[in-house]
Amino acid sequence: MPTTSEPKLISGNANRVLATNVARRLSMHRGMSVELCDARVERFNDGEIFVEVYENVRGEDMFIIQPTSNPANDNLMELLIITDTLRRSSAGRITAVIPYFGYARQDRRMKARTPISAKLVANMMVEAGIERVLTMDLHATQIQGFFDIPVDNLYASPVFALDIKDHFKGVMDDIMVVSPDVGGVARARELAKRIDAPLSIVDKRREKAGEIAEMTVIGDVVGKKCIIVDDLIDTAGTLCKAAEHLMEAGAAEVHAYISHGVLSGPAVERVTNSKLKSLVITDSIEATQAVKDCANIRIVPMAPLFAQAIINTWNGTSVSSLFDNKTLVPLYEGLYSAE
Repeated sequence: MPTTSEPKLISGNANRVLATNVARRLSMHRGMSVELCDARVERFNDGEIFVEVYENVRGEDMFIIQPTSNPANDNLMELLIITDTLRRSSAGRITAVIPYFGYARQDRRMKARTPISAKLVANMMVEAGIERVLTMDLHATQIQGFFDIPVDNLYASPVFALDIKDHFKGVMDDIMVVSPDVGGVARARELAKRIDAPLSIVDKRREKAGEIAEMTVIGDVVGKKCIIVDDLIDTAGTLCKAAEHLMEAGAAEVHAYISHGVLSGPAVERVTNSKLKSLVITDSIEATQAVKDCANIRIVPMAPLFAQAIINTWNGTSVSSLFDNKTLVPLYEGLYSAE
């Protein structure tokens, strides 16, 4: 059981909006008096990061909300330095809430003389003093094994399931869930089971890295409202080409549900000009103004999910209970109708 009256939150600069919304959610909907810890995370002129906490944190159960998104190195260093600050200030326990785990794509050696950067980042976090990690939709689930501390990996799919059932009410029989590649079949199948929909696959072959030579649609998508499911979208090249192939194969509409909207480079422009009727992402990464202004991009809030996960971690109850659609219905009351 916790030794303090409520969990204590602190945030770096990576996604202050999400951190503030999590704190507000804890205060408004869970009867707690929770605000972000009074602190400053600043930079010297040469780019060095400096952290100062203005509140007493001795013995407190601390939760650092900090995705390691772009700029990945700066945000990672903020997380490590905040952790060191709390550890040297005698915090009781330090949990890193990392909605988007950067470097997750470097989880194995694809070629000789290359790093496994995800493991290096895990080592750095543990060495800094992080005692538990709470994240969402890791690019590769085996990254949990890179840590010698507990790691809870949440999933966006239960929230996506609520969103799909709400936005496609009355036409659920026309829905087809699509995996954008063979490697993502397990993720797509999991969502398909939640909404009781069939599954299709877009198989792609590459001649060399970054260039797709051929795409093949596996499954009958004629007349279907196709929903492409993936864990992250970066430059959006593969996703937009998959949408084109699905439309050519006879799909009525193509939508995409992606957990992490990295959306770098020409991504927003590509999505705007693509065959995608809508792209739904979460707020695990703070949206740029270009993303907010894009007519066919919609953002699903993750504050209710992370707020409840923080409570469950703090009071020692099940985090895996949040994998169930029915558990999330009351958390998202007002946003989506009950199933």
